[in-house]
Amino acid sequence: MTYREILSRVDHTLLKQGATWEQIKAVCDDGLRFGTASVCIPPSFVKQAAEYLKGRVPVCTVIGFPNGYNTTAVKVYETAEAVENGADEIDMVVNLGWVKEGRYDRVLEEINAVKKACAGRLLKVIIETCLLTEEEKTELCRTVTRSDAEFIKTSTGFSTGGATFADVELMKAQMGEGKQIKAAGGIGGFHDAETFIRLGADRLGTSRLAEQAKKKEVELDEEV
Repeated sequence: MTYREILSRVDHTLLKQGATWEQIKAVCDDGLRFGTASVCIPPSFVKQAAEYLKGRVPVCTVIGFPNGYNTTAVKVYETAEAVENGADEIDMVVNLGWVKEGRYDRVLEEINAVKKACAGRLLKVIIETCLLTEEEKTELCRTVTRSDAEFIKTSTGFSTGGATFADVELMKAQMGEGKQIKAAGGIGGFHDAETFIRLGADRLGTSRLAEQAKKKEVELDEEV
């Protein structure tokens, strides 16, 4: 797999609390330069980024981030506003309290409410695998499979851990046909990225790969 092929699956991400427009703009420029799948940025910058990119790279943003315990009404409003501002993709965090209580019916209802507010945009569901048991991960795979969302996503990158090979393997085994997987959080480099893709990840959430490509000045069509 080439560097270019891997970068084409990357949601090039900047979600740090202190991010400025100049930093977000640089992420957008990197997305253009490397042909990333999207740029994933805070909701407050979606409108500026969408106007700057003019459709050349999809704009992704986060909802209920990073803890997931906002009310459903708030998540739906956040989503609708993000779409109005130009977001092409939405990454939402599930309510982990409901997961711990076994209230998967409410998790499903919320996912579908947010998906409706997406107005046709892609929805990725962040389940924060580092805080879950194996049973909870499996049940969430079933829940997301039953939902209208397109993707399940491992992590926010703001908790105690990020994506693991084992979690992507589990998701690949448990997710239903037509559903996709996003690995995010702690992806260290291109070799790890290639392994995640081989195990079943369709997207990768990371800031590191584009940065590494710039520093190494790699030939994008070379094999990793």
